[in-house]
Amino acid sequence: MSKRALKKYLSDLKKKELEEQLMDLYIRFPVVKEYYDFIFNPKEEKIVQMAKAKISNEYFPLKRKRPKARRSVAQKYIKHFKTLGVEPHLIADLMLYNLEIAQTFSMDRNVPESFYKSMLNSFNEMAQFVSVNGLVPNFKERIVKVYYFTQENHWSYQEGFTRGLDILD
Repeated sequence: MSKRALKKYLSDLKKKELEEQLMDLYIRFPVVKEYYDFIFNPKEEKIVQMAKAKISNEYFPLKRKRPKARRSVAQKYIKHFKTLGVEPHLIADLMLYNLEIAQTFSMDRNVPESFYKSMLNSFNEMAQFVSVNGLVPNFKERIVKVYYFTQENHWSYQEGFTRGLDILD
């Protein structure tokens, strides 16, 4: 169904019928419920803290022995928060947190080459996001710290991290 057809259909409904349909959507689809819960009670700090705990658990698990260290977990939260409309500075904070926790993880482990490539992608996405949203002054210190860590610890793709840092200027 196109937007135009949907608009026509919705305009033909009576207010009571429209309310019933919205309630049905709210009950049937968890995504719709989550959206309305967020819109009417945006506890952004709380959901960001929960996401940070999940990301931390990826690298330093509390219940299992072996870390999974999947970038996809953080990416899922970042994408979801963008969809919900969470404040950009909170999303940027989460992006940097993901990089910082991954760097801590890499200090005492032998990580595969794909780990560095994945972190380079995260770094570039974060630099782009921070630049587009005008958040560079707020996060410059943390970004530079993450960058220097990659250089001092001889991470693969150092030139890629340098190019990512150039995005901010």
